[in-house]
Amino acid sequence: MFCGSCMNDNSVARGLMEAGHDCVLAPVYTPIRTDEESVSVDRVFLGGVSVYLQQKVPLFRSLPKSALRWLDQPWLIRGLTKNAGKTSPDLLGPLAVSMLEGVHGHQRAEFERLAEWLQSDIQPDTVLMTNLLIGGAIPELIDRLGVRVYVTLQGDDIFLDSLPSVYRQQAIERMRQLVPSIHGFIVHSQSYADFMAEMLAIPSHKLHIVPLAIRVADFIRQRKGVDPDTGRLLSETVPSQTVASRPITIGYLARMAPEKGLHQLTDAFIALSRNHPERELRLRLAGWMGPQHDAYWEEQKKKLKLAKLDGRWDYAGSVDRSGKVSFLESLDLFCVPTTYADPKGLFLLEATAVGLPYVMPDHGAFPEVHKRLQKFLPSDHGRLYRHDSVHELVRTLEESIAENPRSIPPSSELLHELDIETHTSRLISVLSQ
Repeated sequence: MFCGSCMNDNSVARGLMEAGHDCVLAPVYTPIRTDEESVSVDRVFLGGVSVYLQQKVPLFRSLPKSALRWLDQPWLIRGLTKNAGKTSPDLLGPLAVSMLEGVHGHQRAEFERLAEWLQSDIQPDTVLMTNLLIGGAIPELIDRLGVRVYVTLQGDDIFLDSLPSVYRQQAIERMRQLVPSIHGFIVHSQSYADFMAEMLAIPSHKLHIVPLAIRVADFIRQRKGVDPDTGRLLSETVPSQTVASRPITIGYLARMAPEKGLHQLTDAFIALSRNHPERELRLRLAGWMGPQHDAYWEEQKKKLKLAKLDGRWDYAGSVDRSGKVSFLESLDLFCVPTTYADPKGLFLLEATAVGLPYVMPDHGAFPEVHKRLQKFLPSDHGRLYRHDSVHELVRTLEESIAENPRSIPPSSELLHELDIETHTSRLISVLSQ
C-alpha cells in the first residue's frame, strides 16, 4: 500500500536533501512505497523476511551475514510480503518484543549489520528513527557511533494496540527503558505528544511539535477564471438556482478500513441521499484495500446496493500521486471520518492544498490541524463534528452541503504553511538543538 508514514518520511528526507543537508533514507522491514519518487537507498535493513525467520526458526540466527543479506534483497521482500495484511497480530507480539531488545533479542545479527553499515559507510551526525518500534537499535548505535538519536512518533500506539495484551505491555516497558537514551522526540500534534508522553513516560522537554507538511507543488494546478488570493470566480456569478441544483460529490481518500471510518461515511451518505432526494449527491472513494478487509468492503457495497445508490458512487482504487490530484480535483467536499485518534491526517493537508472544503472528526490531530488551517481559510470551508456520533456526521455534512461546497485555490500563505520546505526548516531547528 501507499503508507502515510513512508510518504511523510520520504518527503522529509527529500526536503532535507534539497535544503543542502547530507541525508540518507534507509528502509527497514520492507522497501518503502511512496506516491512520489523514492529517495531511499536500494537496500533494506532489519528485513521483514529475515527478522521473522530469525524469530521463528533458531537455525536462521546463526546464518552467515552473506545469507542474511540475500534474504534482505528488496525484490525478494516485495514478493514474500505482498499479502502481509493477512498476518495475525498474535504472531507479531513476540517479534515486536524481540525487536525492541535489539542485540539482546533474536535479531542480533540484523542490528549489528545496520550498526556496521552506519559506522563504516555513513558516519552520521544524527540518526532520526521514524518510529520507536525499531528502537532496539538505539543502544548499539549510541555505543558504536556516539550519535544523538531522535525518534518520530507517528502511530506507534496503533500497532501496539493490535497486539495481545501481554506482549503490548512488554513492548511498552521496553520502549520506556529506551526513552532516557533518546535525545528528542518529533511529534506532529500536541494531543499526540501528550498521549505518547503518558504512555511511554517521556519528559516534556524531550518532545518537539513539528506540524505535518506535504510537497504542495504537486497539488497545485492553474485554474482559469479564479482569483488565486480570494478563490472567487472572476467571471459572472452563477445563478443561485443553478448552483443549488448542481451535483455535490463527497470524497474519501484513505485506507479502505474500519479505523478510517469508511463504514460511517457509507452510512452517512445513505442517510443524506434519503433525507435530501432533491439534491444529486455522489460519493467517490479511493485508497488501498488490504485482503484482510475483503468482507468489510463487501458489506459496504451491499449497504449501498440495498439503498439503491448504484451509479451514484464509485471506487477509484489505490491512486498514485497524479491520480490522487485528479481524484481530489473531482470532489466538492472531503471527509475521512476516522474512528481512531489519527495522529497525522496527511490526507487532510492534501485535500486542503487542492482547495477542498472538509468535514472531519474532532479527535486525534484534526482539531489542531483545523485550527492551523482556519487561519488561512473562510470560516465555513472546514468543519469538525463529534467523532462518536454518526448523527453528528450527517448533520455536519448537511450544513456543508447547504453551502454548496466547491474547491477554491488556497492562498500563497496557506501553501507556504503546508509546504515541506517549511516543515524541513522547523525540523532542522529542532535537530540542531
